Amino acid sequence: MGLRIALKHPERITAIVSQNGNAYEEGLSEGWKPIRAYWEDASQKNRDALRGFLKPEATVQQYMHGVSDATIVSPDGYTLDNFYLARPGADEALLDLFGDYKTNVALYPTFQKYFRDHQPPLLAVWGKNDPFFLPPGAEAFKRDIPGAVVRFFDTGHFALETHDGEIAGAIRDFPGG
Repeated sequence: MGLRIALKHPERITAIVSQNGNAYEEGLSEGWKPIRAYWEDASQKNRDALRGFLKPEATVQQYMHGVSDATIVSPDGYTLDNFYLARPGADEALLDLFGDYKTNVALYPTFQKYFRDHQPPLLAVWGKNDPFFLPPGAEAFKRDIPGAVVRFFDTGHFALETHDGEIAGAIRDFPGG
């Protein structure tokens, strides 16, 4: 959402902080294969193939994957996510969101042009063990914004669950922030 706002109102953007927020094809892992299959063919079969992502154990895995010390991950986040996923119709809404994410990927070149044209100060804080958005996606920001600052943390996708203090410090110390 933030990058879409930046496209519409570049004059309102003073800096960008991206936490595992990808804008480059090379940042998409193999984990996107079943979702990409659904983008190419929105059949019920391909939609149903994504339902495994919605299981409670999959939610927990998304929080825990790549985390070196699982004891520091509060169960609050994944428990709340699973609570909301269990509501009637939530599964279909999330499957719709998986399908709609292709519109973000389609905008990647437009986001990159925005970066090149406007050169906003950018800080990318990234869980280097993210199973979905890979470190090359973070490094790619430097291609379009040479002054971009990229910081990797030894964690997964939900980097704030394990490295909130370090990430807050990186944001606080970020010259463009």
